[in-house]
Amino acid sequence: MVLSVIMPCYNEADSLPLILERVRAVRFDKEIIVVDDCSSDNTAQVLAEEQRKDPTLRVVRHLRNSGKGAAVRTGFAHASGDIIIVQDADLEYDPNDYYQVINPIVDGKVDVVFGSRFMGNHTGMYFWNALGNKMLTFLTNFLFNCWISDMETCYKAFRADIIKNIPLESNDFRIEPEITAKILLRKHRIYEVPVSYIGRTYEEGKKMKPSQGFWAIWALFKYRFLA
Repeated sequence: MVLSVIMPCYNEADSLPLILERVRAVRFDKEIIVVDDCSSDNTAQVLAEEQRKDPTLRVVRHLRNSGKGAAVRTGFAHASGDIIIVQDADLEYDPNDYYQVINPIVDGKVDVVFGSRFMGNHTGMYFWNALGNKMLTFLTNFLFNCWISDMETCYKAFRADIIKNIPLESNDFRIEPEITAKILLRKHRIYEVPVSYIGRTYEEGKKMKPSQGFWAIWALFKYRFLA
């Protein structure tokens, strides 16, 4: 089975070489698709250099900045593997966790796996970010009658035929609740495994803002009752 690694990125020139090296080191047959969401730093130059070193690396560039959700959807559309996983371009998640995330799908046990930070080892997670995540996850469990611990996790893996047949519309961070809601509405049960997480500081990287949390709540209600 071939794994498609979808890597949305925006202004991650500093971290791209190392995260790509770590993804390449994972021993799966795979394709790596980086979606550059019209970065304003030298991400394009870094990716051009990475392609010179690795001609199999696929790069798709948005002509205007459209948001993480748009980049994820573009990646899904370009994926040709049997299994798809989303990988942020920063260094917060460890690709070595792919084995435990992907293997339940490879073994035919489940169709969807989420990597939970709250079941694994983590550091650098702020209290208010963790609390916001817990509240969104609780609301997800309540609305969709499921039991997961980390709805907002980056590491979401699926059989490709499942996720490619779900129409997605979110351009921003609402892509996380939208994917989760639509997976659950189609009666796919989510299997969770522990993953490690080393969070960036507010100074180092992008963190979820309170306003994004309110939009995520709206998305959960929208896809539960209005979709």
